[in-house]
Amino acid sequence: MTQTGASHDHPHSATGGTTIKLSAMMFLQFFLWGAWFVTLGPFLVNRQADASTIGNAYTTAPIGAILAPVFLGMIADRFFATQLVLGVLHLVGGALLLLAPSVAPASQGDSPWLFIGVLLAHMLCYMPTLGLTNTLAFHHMTDPEKQFPKVRVLGTIGWIAAGMAVAFAAQLVVPDDAAPADKLEALRAAKPHFFYIAGVSGILLGLYSFFLPHTPPPARGKPFSLSTALGFEAISLLKDRNFLIFILASFLVCIPLAAYYSFAATYAGKAGMANVPFKMTFGQMSEIFFMLVMPLFFARLGVKWMLAVGMLAWVIRYGLFAGAWDPVGGNHVMWMILAGIVLHGICYDFFFVTGFIYVDKKCPTTVRGQAQGLLVLVTQGLGMFVGNQVFPRIVNAFTTKGGPEGGDVVDWRMVWIVPSGAALLILIGFVLTFRNGVSRSPEEAS
Repeated sequence: MTQTGASHDHPHSATGGTTIKLSAMMFLQFFLWGAWFVTLGPFLVNRQADASTIGNAYTTAPIGAILAPVFLGMIADRFFATQLVLGVLHLVGGALLLLAPSVAPASQGDSPWLFIGVLLAHMLCYMPTLGLTNTLAFHHMTDPEKQFPKVRVLGTIGWIAAGMAVAFAAQLVVPDDAAPADKLEALRAAKPHFFYIAGVSGILLGLYSFFLPHTPPPARGKPFSLSTALGFEAISLLKDRNFLIFILASFLVCIPLAAYYSFAATYAGKAGMANVPFKMTFGQMSEIFFMLVMPLFFARLGVKWMLAVGMLAWVIRYGLFAGAWDPVGGNHVMWMILAGIVLHGICYDFFFVTGFIYVDKKCPTTVRGQAQGLLVLVTQGLGMFVGNQVFPRIVNAFTTKGGPEGGDVVDWRMVWIVPSGAALLILIGFVLTFRNGVSRSPEEAS
């Protein structure tokens, strides 16, 4: 992707003031996303939306991820200063989130497509900013390998803070004594307050972006190439057997991965977990911890087994979700659900962060940025797209219409067994075929 571009060629000194500005930018960037993305599923469920609607709503993110490099390559990276593009995109994106509640379906009979269209428009604004914030940060760093993690960790903290803010706002929207305990979470989730929190934070970030350090377009004067923007010039790396297996495994594992982002919060609420938005942030809290200890594991396990442990964590997480559900007595095991959430740190850091490091070491410098872009396209784009379309159909397959109390009944145990089994098969195939270590790429070998 071009947004990972040549900022290292002309590094700028990152003063203390600049570091603070970049850290605040990352905090707001992920506060904005975390404020609405997790709560979207429960919100739609409590407005009687079906699984397909939820899947289509979450599919807007991978569509944005697929189209983002095209926008960046054609416009943002070539003609306009990065901080100006960030400002405009966040202002428009924030306004769209403020609009979203007014067009959201209120009941099962309402068409969701206008609402999904607004979310898609927002994601088309938001997804390019993920690359733009990295571009801006790298441009003003002299030692990105050491400086960037310290700045980027504020993004994870921002996601956690968003969950806390949404949970606190829910207490204000619906007081604890406003309804019986078994109805309280549903009432809170049905309120669109989280969209307003996200929208306002997006507008604030848009305004703030105009005051970020000036960052000229990194590809000014260079011709645009669609194959370069999408990372297709890195396709030659697939001649290497290990790299091909890694890319295929990354794509396949992101299909069951989509189940977590789309339905985990909904499932936790159905199981009776209180304060779901806050509890879901436990995953990001563990992400910070495992990010810190990751170098110790990496030195002992190597690339292959780090990736394998990350995939195994997905198997265990979904297994815990399945085992926690009691379809007969309704005595769902909360500690198993919480454990599955906390495993997010291993799921993300050991697989995705290790994957980024593997690509960085595996690929020659000339295509390294494109190879990273190809990985993002395959995982966050294509893999998540397929997953967000497939998993709602799995939920529907295990849903019984017209339960004892008149509503639909979902067999969540079977729902989670499917992605757990899929992740296990992918893990076995990867372990049997992938060789440890980082060999030279075909270009370097030649």
